[in-house]
Amino acid sequence: MTSQNNFSDPSQTPSNAHPAAEQPSSGSQAAGAKKGLWQKKTTRRTALFGGLGVLGVAGVGGGWAYNRYLAEHTEISDVAAYEAQQASVTTSATASSTELTGVALTENGLTADQGSITLNTIVTGSGSDQITAYSVEIILDDQTLLRSAFANNQFGLNIIDVPSSIASEHNGIWAVNGDYYGFRETGIVVRNGVVYRDSPAREGLAFYKDGTVKVYDETTTSAQTLVDEGVWNTLSFGPSLLNNGEIIDGIDSVEVDTNFGNHSIQGEQPRTAIGVKDKNHLIFLVVDGRSEGYSRGATMPELAQMLKDLGCTTGYNIDGGGSSVMVFNGSLVNNPLGKGEERGTSDILYIAGSVA
Repeated sequence: MTSQNNFSDPSQTPSNAHPAAEQPSSGSQAAGAKKGLWQKKTTRRTALFGGLGVLGVAGVGGGWAYNRYLAEHTEISDVAAYEAQQASVTTSATASSTELTGVALTENGLTADQGSITLNTIVTGSGSDQITAYSVEIILDDQTLLRSAFANNQFGLNIIDVPSSIASEHNGIWAVNGDYYGFRETGIVVRNGVVYRDSPAREGLAFYKDGTVKVYDETTTSAQTLVDEGVWNTLSFGPSLLNNGEIIDGIDSVEVDTNFGNHSIQGEQPRTAIGVKDKNHLIFLVVDGRSEGYSRGATMPELAQMLKDLGCTTGYNIDGGGSSVMVFNGSLVNNPLGKGEERGTSDILYIAGSVA
């Protein structure tokens, strides 16, 4: 059985989510969220620390692993200034607007001058087989309102913060975790019309300024070529889930990374995915997991089926596990790992705006 329920109050966490999932968005409360950041960082990397304990016997091996997978490596220390500088020399990074205007909350989302955001709860199965997910349907007349932000306003490896904090710093009224680009050194990274990394490696997702979204092969192009063609944002994770509305074969065996300490993305897991219904018409889906009786998580084919059921023709998987988080109007929408706690990640996708 599947049910989809609207939120009775968009400024609050859904009634079937853990109360502790509510997160502050500003002021002293936001500082309180920051206070537990190191704990969240170590939670994300527990497996890596365990691996380092083994490698520590070898000394050099442990030091190398710490430097690569835990130590922060900043390539751009002020992303806002970097994007502003890029915008001054090219029109590729110039958006017609950066925030929603005329924002009004509705029973299950918001309306604005530029479009709407509609959230729903999806529950399938029951007992130990129950899956709880949260979808958001986004219709915008300007794709560049969907923006990206990096943790701590920096670009590089292993730089993380919790999504609600990143969103708050950018006046994000809605946000979802990104592809955790900072865990890897490969992939094409174009954000807000600016090139940050050009190391083609896998199947990516490209958001164009004209409102179209396409899955593409990174190894057949370059970051600058994509920007020249009108790409606004890219994500580098995968796999692609749907093609022309049909579930792609073999997605239950794809591995995205082979990095030290990386775990399989297969099995029943918390998930974040993006679906395309039409031009300027997107679905974002966050599936909770690893919490028996609330949500076991979804397999990759199950994730694809959920997007198909929501009417998507294209689907793409991004970072999941404890990273899978959706934020709306200053509160967590979902209940990560059934604990109501976010964990650090390197980036988010968000839409900025304030209630009128």
